[in-house]
Amino acid sequence: MQETFDRFEFSKGIEAVWALIGAVDKFIVQNAPWKLARQNDQASQTQLSTTLYTSAEALRIATALLSPVLPQSAPRIWAQLGMPGRIDDVRFETLEWGQLATGQKIGEIAAVFPRIEVKEAIARMQELEEKVTGEQAALLGKKPAAAAEPAAPASPRIAIDDFLKVDLRVGLVLSAERVKGSDKLMHMKVDIGEPEPRTIVAGIAEAYAPEQLLNRKVVIVANLQPRKLKGIASDGMIVAASVDGGKPVLTGFHEDVPVGARLK
Repeated sequence: MQETFDRFEFSKGIEAVWALIGAVDKFIVQNAPWKLARQNDQASQTQLSTTLYTSAEALRIATALLSPVLPQSAPRIWAQLGMPGRIDDVRFETLEWGQLATGQKIGEIAAVFPRIEVKEAIARMQELEEKVTGEQAALLGKKPAAAAEPAAPASPRIAIDDFLKVDLRVGLVLSAERVKGSDKLMHMKVDIGEPEPRTIVAGIAEAYAPEQLLNRKVVIVANLQPRKLKGIASDGMIVAASVDGGKPVLTGFHEDVPVGARLK
């Protein structure tokens, strides 16, 4: 994170912290402290203590690292951890593992981030989108675009169990090149948090140039059976919106999401 911040690549630095948070989240799920707390044997209680301390210490470090970009929320988390002193006084060079004192009392617990009401948020975003579109059209001297055609009817409904079978992951495009002999196919290497990147061939070459895809975060269907396209084994499918008569539009994120995160 320090290296990326020194290069003014702030989003990459934040992504590194989010990767830490994702790893700790996985660590908590694997150790299941809610189960360990119900067991009275010494081994379980030792594992419980280690799990809770590791999680709290990782949270302390992540909070300190994120304080420059979360100036309101980070001090609240810091206080809830019961940390002495101000978070603004913490310096990167003194931030080391194991500085959370054992037996430290936590502060008063309260929600750090406000709850978002989905319907109100979506309505507000649509309102802002229409406003910005109108302003851009006015600046360009164009009339606002006509209302979109009605969406196609939805496909037959499926059970939630069917949807849960689809493994959607956040991927980072590491390389991209057009497939020789094809106008539509793009050959990519995509990191989804596995030891090796996935090879994926997608029909998006008419919509995107290879340089537009580099370091772009995309959504990948990770559990499809591999298939060959133009002799290249494609291990996954990239998710894009398909508009009748138009070019595919890749799905993406406004916020920083760690590579490999699963969509639910």
